[in-house]
Amino acid sequence: MDQLNPFLARHKENADFNQYWYSKATIGFLVSECEQFGNKFDQKFAKDPNFVFYDFNKPEDISKEFEKYFDMVVIDPPFITREVWEKYSEAAKFLVKDGGKILLSTIDENEPFIMELLGASKRAFRPSIPNLVYQYSLYSNYDSEGLNNKNPEIPEFD
Repeated sequence: MDQLNPFLARHKENADFNQYWYSKATIGFLVSECEQFGNKFDQKFAKDPNFVFYDFNKPEDISKEFEKYFDMVVIDPPFITREVWEKYSEAAKFLVKDGGKILLSTIDENEPFIMELLGASKRAFRPSIPNLVYQYSLYSNYDSEGLNNKNPEIPEFD
């Protein structure tokens, strides 16, 4: 697969940092899901790379200029404990506009507190992460036809 994807050839997965890469089809799906809601583009940033450093341990350090700024927040974290999710949740609620969309990935065991913290429900579409030994699920605080369909890359288990 590395020969077909230049990113994978340059950036190997790193189990020590919980860095695993989604399959090409899963990336395509996630991009199309976000494009449904992220179609507003402010031209004043067109020439600026606009990178903003974010440390999940310090959600209070996020610039006030981003408060209730985004139509959609996507959370794809390397760490998945409740304590860490409480910090992600604080940041997401700060960043997303009222009525905004939240899309996230985590393990099934986190389902109860994901609903509690973010009002997000587990969806049928599950991301394919070929080299990860356990399966993540996608959760959202909105309904979506795409998220209601199963990913054909993920086998059915009884």
